Amino acid sequence: MNPANATWNDFRNRMPVSENWAYFDHAAVAPLPQPSATALAEWAYENAAQGDTVWPSWAKKVERVRSLGAELLHAEESLIALVRSTTEGINIVAEGFPWQAGDNVVTLENEFPSNQYPWLNQASRGVETRRVKTHGGRVELADLAAACDVRTRIISVSWVGYLSGWRLNLDDVAELAHSRGALLFVDAIQGLGVFPIDVQKTPIDFLAADGHKWMLGAEGAGLFYLRSEHLNLLRPIGVGWNSVLHASDYSRIELNLKDSAARYEGGSPNMPGFIALGPSLEMLVQYGAEAISARILELSDLACDRLRSMGASIYSPREGEHRSGIVSFELPGKDSLALRKHCWDNGVALAHRAGKLRISPHCYQNEADIERLIGVLS
Repeated sequence: MNPANATWNDFRNRMPVSENWAYFDHAAVAPLPQPSATALAEWAYENAAQGDTVWPSWAKKVERVRSLGAELLHAEESLIALVRSTTEGINIVAEGFPWQAGDNVVTLENEFPSNQYPWLNQASRGVETRRVKTHGGRVELADLAAACDVRTRIISVSWVGYLSGWRLNLDDVAELAHSRGALLFVDAIQGLGVFPIDVQKTPIDFLAADGHKWMLGAEGAGLFYLRSEHLNLLRPIGVGWNSVLHASDYSRIELNLKDSAARYEGGSPNMPGFIALGPSLEMLVQYGAEAISARILELSDLACDRLRSMGASIYSPREGEHRSGIVSFELPGKDSLALRKHCWDNGVALAHRAGKLRISPHCYQNEADIERLIGVLS
């Protein structure tokens, strides 16, 4: 056994799901690693046995998530807010931005609903949402550019398409947005934690991602980032006790907002969710996004080869840097929904989206999982 395999086997040994499933559904909801499950169980026990007497300890664990999120992004901790979902992060911008009637936002027609509805909801404020067509899941920067004009305020796109798996070059999109006088919002839920990103080098303006997919966290605990120069651009929504500098002084009512992204957090965090997310992020940071992404691409490439060998039509573009861990496909003459049920009945977890089957392997999986997938599909 070579050292690389031993490394991924160590990761796999911390994923109890691998004992029961060939789990190819990380683009939907990920299973928890054992350290995260243990942390969650310990929180529940402490809560039941000790009440809030251990709350300061929990708070430190939650703040550790902010630190780890900053490490993933190569950002300052003060620019990270802890949010309950990607949707919440998008709405921080969509609802807080100083729109004027006649402004527009440019996005893609195949975006996940969470990256469309918050922008469409601004129509009552006179803001137009322009949904750019894609080409078989492929995104052409020229099409995004053509949709922009002098009233384009934000370009909002997913780093990785949830169905197509197309991974954008964020440097290119940021350059396009800023050349048009617009800001860039990135829905990073399908890439953060497993693909390298450095917001000090790539001038993304806003970014959000829940932790329950590739970051292997629990639902309801995610990250929001914004560049420091935009801190006072957005009008905070959902302001609460946790938005102000004197957050723990409940009898002092003065609207002195925190001078950090935490001003957008409002009230109490999803304490158990963030406590579970912490150990997952520790694992991802330990292994590193460079190694994790290489492993995921290796596995998804192998899966594509095996799927093609049995006659599958691969929908997801697989060109170079645009590849990701998401692979959508069809088997000609087969009912995709029935196949998905057959897979689940036989211990293979995958998704059904827009009439296609979708797999999304993580770094801890191996060739045996892929062969199990192929065997069940056959």
